[in-house]
Amino acid sequence: MRLVRIRILAILAVLVIAGFGAWQLLPSDEVSDAPIVVGTSDEVTSLDPAGAYDAGSWAIYSNLYQSLMTFKSGAIVPEPDAAESCAFIGQKLQTYQCKLRGDLTFSSGRKVTAADVKYSFERMLKIETDVGPAVLFPSLDTIVTEGRTITFNLSARDATFPQKLATGAGSIVDPTQYPKDKLRTGNQVDGSGPYVLKSYEPGVRAELVPNPKYRGALKKTGAPVDIRYFKGSDELQTAWTAGDVDVTHRQLPADRLSALDPGDPEQRVTEAESAEIRNLVFNVRSGAPLADKKVRQAIAWIIDRGPLVSDVYKSTVDPLYSLIPQGYIGHSTPFFDAYPEPDPVRARKLMEQAGVEIPLHITFAHRDDDANKEETAELVRQLEKDGLFKVTEKAVEWQAFQKGYAAGAYDAYTVGWLPDYPDPDTFSQPLVGRDSSLHNGYVSTRMDALIAATQQFGDRSRTSADFKELQELVGEDVPLVPLWQKKDYVVSKSTVSGSQYLSDGTGIWRLWELSRI
Repeated sequence: MRLVRIRILAILAVLVIAGFGAWQLLPSDEVSDAPIVVGTSDEVTSLDPAGAYDAGSWAIYSNLYQSLMTFKSGAIVPEPDAAESCAFIGQKLQTYQCKLRGDLTFSSGRKVTAADVKYSFERMLKIETDVGPAVLFPSLDTIVTEGRTITFNLSARDATFPQKLATGAGSIVDPTQYPKDKLRTGNQVDGSGPYVLKSYEPGVRAELVPNPKYRGALKKTGAPVDIRYFKGSDELQTAWTAGDVDVTHRQLPADRLSALDPGDPEQRVTEAESAEIRNLVFNVRSGAPLADKKVRQAIAWIIDRGPLVSDVYKSTVDPLYSLIPQGYIGHSTPFFDAYPEPDPVRARKLMEQAGVEIPLHITFAHRDDDANKEETAELVRQLEKDGLFKVTEKAVEWQAFQKGYAAGAYDAYTVGWLPDYPDPDTFSQPLVGRDSSLHNGYVSTRMDALIAATQQFGDRSRTSADFKELQELVGEDVPLVPLWQKKDYVVSKSTVSGSQYLSDGTGIWRLWELSRI
């Protein structure tokens, strides 16, 4: 949710040709009231916010649930949503206090209370699923409520705590509908967000209608939306070509995106300089084939990002040489500095020093969809090219894939990552901190100390040196190899307005911005 530069590649022009004027940009008397159909290849892991920490799930959470804080499009500072006001108490950055709005109700009609907020956080932390968001709150100690006031007591300083409250992890749920010690089952949602879930078919569609009871940061709720979920980019492309969807996001095939015509009057294209990244992650648990960092460093000497960028993704991504992407405080290029170009000779020497068998047999897993298959084929080719590795590839359905890497079932796997909030901390604690969301077994006391150091300052510019040192440590230990940073594309029919605000390159979907012309 960082401040991003949105570049509109194609906006329906106001032509001066007679009979073809500005009326096209204004709603007509015959605007359709049919739901706006939004297509995506993302998946929803769980409708329960305690049970998911992925882009597809959080995209829908931001529409169905409320958090105490939220981000407006392009903003870097959160503002109150379910809260009336929020602030740190004192200078220690260890006590954060919010006052809940007094006019909130769940979609069921039940009043939202401070006790519900406390329940939502304590429940999420207690359930602590392998693929849940509890990892965002390692320092959250106790929560105290009094009237409409909620006080969060932290065990350590955390200047980013307000931003974490604004994520899907801060979603407020109805205690009468969400069990205290387990995830809610079924396809129902009871939230207080700008939309209500009318119907849901997992992996197929979600029908959202405006919530007339919503009160919060938004001045208005949007039009009805029908989200369609597709099994990969190719299926999404087929639906777009057939005219079955009005808006596409995350994502059409790379060759289609690279060939978009800015002059096509039938569509609008928004390109955001996104902070979405992709990492090749290694299982570093004791006894695993990649437990020795020399072997992981060898892989860092093998990986060639050039073919990934140009051949696989048709230049819709940029090569990434750091844990923290471009545009964020502290960004540096440790993987370019330490491993400037592929060198199989250096790689072999490191593996010989590690005393491993060559070729080393490893399993390489990825989400089973068409976009990942081409990328994986190229990475496997690079790993096997010089005879240093023998790779067994595994294409796994998304939810099973998440559970598999959390259990240590794979030696290497690729995972995409979207920022949760506009701060480099979103790329550190969740990815390389103790008990990270990547579940690869990486633990480093030095890394933990550096992460803690970056959370000390409200003035985030003072964290730059610590973040650079943190990234250098990632380049040395190589628990993962950064691959690329992706541009974010939203493509819509010319009859839909507001698509340029749908995404700012983070995980928030602002469906309420969409309307028909």
